[in-house]
Amino acid sequence: MSTPSDVEFQPWVKRFEAAGAAGSTVIFPHAGGAAAAYRTLAKALADKGVNAFIVQYPQRADRLAHPAVDGVDELARQLFEAGEWGRVGALSLFGHCMGAVVAFEFARLAEEHHIAVDRLWASAGQAPSTVPEVLPLPSTDTDVMADMVDLGGTDPRLLEDEDFAELLMMAVKSDYRALSGYSCAPDARISADIHAIGGTRDHRIRPHWLQNWASHTTGGFTLSHFEGGHFYLNDHLDAVTELVSRR
Repeated sequence: MSTPSDVEFQPWVKRFEAAGAAGSTVIFPHAGGAAAAYRTLAKALADKGVNAFIVQYPQRADRLAHPAVDGVDELARQLFEAGEWGRVGALSLFGHCMGAVVAFEFARLAEEHHIAVDRLWASAGQAPSTVPEVLPLPSTDTDVMADMVDLGGTDPRLLEDEDFAELLMMAVKSDYRALSGYSCAPDARISADIHAIGGTRDHRIRPHWLQNWASHTTGGFTLSHFEGGHFYLNDHLDAVTELVSRR
C-alpha cells in the first residue's frame, strides 16, 4: 500500500496522513459545505491512525471557479477521478447530509472499478431511494437562505455578512441543483457495510430515511443516534471519531 503522500490527487482533495495507517476514510461534506468544515474530523481521524481525505465540491473555496455539475452522478464521478483511491489502503466513506448520497454513488463507482469499500457512514443523510421525497428543493435566494437558517450548522453572524452569504448561496444552489435531478432505485446496492447515524432531535431527517439505508447494501447495516440536531457531529466529535476509526 502507498502512503497518501506517494499518490497523486487533485489539489482540492485535502489530505491528513497518519503514520502506519492501515486504511483511509474519505469525507463528503453536506450541501453547501466546504472541506474546511471537516478539518477537525479529519485531523481527529488521523490522530487515531486513519488516513483522512476531504473532497471539495465545485463552486466554493479553492474550486470557486469550477463550473457546477449537472447531477450527483457527475459529482461522484468527478470526485472518484480526482485521485488513485485504490492505492491508499482499505477505504471507508463518511458522508454528512447530501454527502451521504454522494458517498454512496462514489462507492458504486469504486466497486465498478474493483476498488473495495469496507464501509459507508451515512451521517444525517437520507437513503438514496428516498431523495425524491424532499423534492423540489428551494431555489430562490430567499428560500435557500431560509432553508440554511432552518438547517443550522452555520453561525448566524456569518449569514449577516453579505459577501459570505453570497458565496454560501452559490455553493448551496449548486448542490441543490445536482441533488434535484437525482433518483435511485430501491434495490440499488453496494457490498460495503452501511452504518447510518442520526441526531435524536434532527427535524430534517425522517426515521425511515435512515432506516432505508439497509436496503442499499448486501453487507451489514447498523443504525445509531447521538443526542442533537442535524449537526449533532459538532457536539460528539470524539465519539464519532472513535466509531468511524474502529476496524
